Amino acid sequence: MKKVGVLALQGDFEAHQKALDRAGAEAVEVRTAAELEGVDGLVIPGGESTTMLKLLREEKLFEPLRQFGERRPIFGTCAGTILLATEVSHPKQESLGLMDISVERNGYGRQLDSHVAVGCPEDEFLRRTGDGDLEMVFIRAPVICRAGGDVKVLVEHRGAAVLVEQGRHLAATFHPELSADERVHRLFLAKL
Repeated sequence: MKKVGVLALQGDFEAHQKALDRAGAEAVEVRTAAELEGVDGLVIPGGESTTMLKLLREEKLFEPLRQFGERRPIFGTCAGTILLATEVSHPKQESLGLMDISVERNGYGRQLDSHVAVGCPEDEFLRRTGDGDLEMVFIRAPVICRAGGDVKVLVEHRGAAVLVEQGRHLAATFHPELSADERVHRLFLAKL
């Protein structure tokens, strides 16, 4: 059984732990650089990206997290996607720069604009392992404005990429942990 860390500084890390458990992994909370070394991959949950950045700096986790991502898979959702990006706007902020994507924070609008949608997966794994469309929960979601040449778009919504992969990393602008559909977490586990 693969051991997957869930960054547990801020955000809904517990929902990711439950989703990973249902998908067949051992999920553990990660709060320190030492705890990073004991996991096969890491999930950076949604939350508030500027708060996460502040906590990563305070806990001296920013550079160890970047180094972890150079060796092992990371799956970022919502704020986690913002942290994985090479470029962040609205407003501009620092990020880990592990995926060649440009992200606009709160790209769909304010909290009132949060919504649930369904999308047709373009990825073979997602199509083969599920029953059709993928439920996607967007909460003050970012928008991926640009995906570099090595980035594969797996699902789109309203003409924008909402689930992408690049090498070992996976990023979703929505919250798959809030759906009963385990396909996205299983896709991440297949990278371990």
